Amino acid sequence: MAGAYDDRDGKIWMDGTLVDWRDAKVHILTHALHYASSVFEGERCYDGKIFKGHEHSLRLRKSANLLDMEIPYTAEEIDAAKDAMLKANGWTNAYVRAIAWRGAGEDMGVSAKRNPVRLAVAGWEWGNYYGDAKLKGAKLDISKWKRPSPETIPSEAKAAGLYMICTMSKHAAEAKGCSDAMMFDYRGYVAEATGANIFFVKDGEVHTPKADCFLNGLTRQTVIGMLKDMQIKVHERHIMPEELESFEQCWLTGTAAEVTPVGQIGDYTFEVGELTKRVAADYEKLVRA
Repeated sequence: MAGAYDDRDGKIWMDGTLVDWRDAKVHILTHALHYASSVFEGERCYDGKIFKGHEHSLRLRKSANLLDMEIPYTAEEIDAAKDAMLKANGWTNAYVRAIAWRGAGEDMGVSAKRNPVRLAVAGWEWGNYYGDAKLKGAKLDISKWKRPSPETIPSEAKAAGLYMICTMSKHAAEAKGCSDAMMFDYRGYVAEATGANIFFVKDGEVHTPKADCFLNGLTRQTVIGMLKDMQIKVHERHIMPEELESFEQCWLTGTAAEVTPVGQIGDYTFEVGELTKRVAADYEKLVRA
């Protein structure tokens, strides 16, 4: 499937009903369009099964609650909606996007308590998020934007509004010929890429930023568990920018990114080493188990 995302064949699950792709629309005065009152999930279906699908459904509801929204569907009902969408489109391998938002209603201002919370589930067939980077390593820019303090945003929510600076950072990176950008946090510590968590290797041990002001990704948690099962020491800690030159390997994790090696961040270079390759291969086996 190709073409603009609003002009495709297929079905999208929307508020309890499967609708034709081109008919899945919202009104221009939808609250989320004006005030970013929406949360979403990105998931991958492998060989007919969504990896950690129920965990994603639970997180979607948690994200909504953090934005003072109550999704009118249980996690189990969201699971069923995702399965119905995949079956309707005949997909066994696909990316799945569930999104909840405040719709149009009686309120049109910052407050929107009287507006309905709506839910939709779409999907598409999607290959490697970073193209051929899985073989040679992605090239990352360093963003001028920083992940904000959890005192200023609900950093544990996968909320659409929190990705505004990610979009700008990725656009700037692509203009420089990079695949993505690494971001620091409000304190100056290494944080994450625009849509993926980051890991480093030094002397056979793994270091990853402490997820205290950005999303603790489900793929991140999965990979940390894998590393511990491999008896590899994992340090979840604050990482200073000047440490980047001492790391030997680097990779990104995320539902879209899966496990993607990094070859360069700014002026710092990394090898696509054996541990990186092993983690990527083992993750691929795990999601298809």
